[in-house]
Amino acid sequence: MAYHPLFNTKEAKDIKDWIVEVGRRVYNKGFAAANDGNISYRIGENEVLCSPTMICKGFMTPDDICMVDLDGNQLAGIRKRTSEVLLHLTIMKERPDVKAVVHCHPPHATAFAVTREPIPQCILPEIEVFMGEVPLAPYETPGGQAFADTVKPFLKATNTLILTNHGTVSFGKTLEEAYWKTEILDAYCRILILSKQLGGVTYLNEQKSRELLDLKQKLGFDDPRFHIENCDLCGNTAFRDGYRESGIEQPQPRAFEPAPHFPGYLSRSKDGVNGGAANTEALVQAITDQVLAALR
Repeated sequence: MAYHPLFNTKEAKDIKDWIVEVGRRVYNKGFAAANDGNISYRIGENEVLCSPTMICKGFMTPDDICMVDLDGNQLAGIRKRTSEVLLHLTIMKERPDVKAVVHCHPPHATAFAVTREPIPQCILPEIEVFMGEVPLAPYETPGGQAFADTVKPFLKATNTLILTNHGTVSFGKTLEEAYWKTEILDAYCRILILSKQLGGVTYLNEQKSRELLDLKQKLGFDDPRFHIENCDLCGNTAFRDGYRESGIEQPQPRAFEPAPHFPGYLSRSKDGVNGGAANTEALVQAITDQVLAALR
């Protein structure tokens, strides 16, 4: 394989070690059986380090790691790059802020992928603050560019996706961040499945849901509900345009009761009063007061 100056730098060696470490975590958590999954990190303007094809993520060494360009051409490495790196590269090209991508098959989250069940919101505080709505990208045979393109309609508003009938992909500025999102998602999905066995979930009320989004905004985390005017607070509606662009119907809940319908986060007026029904009630009261005053 041709020599590339970035492949053996101190930074590259550190990143290779991190890829190996994340591979061990993914394998030890049961998120990737046998040769499942792949991991990548963008180390240069056009250079990406990635796990190779046909290797168990729990048994990788730094010498196994490959380097490709953003078009998928292999630049360095003794092993062949994974075909699914095109998914990683598509995410990196669409989202220049992303450096690290982790794709695997965590069993509880993948259960939602194979049943095509949307993941409910407004249940756990940590999910509302650190994750938010998780869209389901449409199914496509893994490995080619068509598969990679399935995530494009959803990338602007999330760092975590369910790959329908396949698994998950999560991404961020560091490998640790990308891995954490996978771990958080699978833990949440496990809780949801267990709660279903106990009788079902209990949704937070509107006030408590808004308080969590206030906290999320205060901490500096973004959320599509901060930007979409008519987005229901808990109703899994932030990605409806993405589903429409994908040409698929937005998944509807079957295993869980639908979330309650609350006005969107942006419906709150500048003085902190919620819009929608609250504003209508205030307007009616104001008109009533005026009429009564005129009759006195």
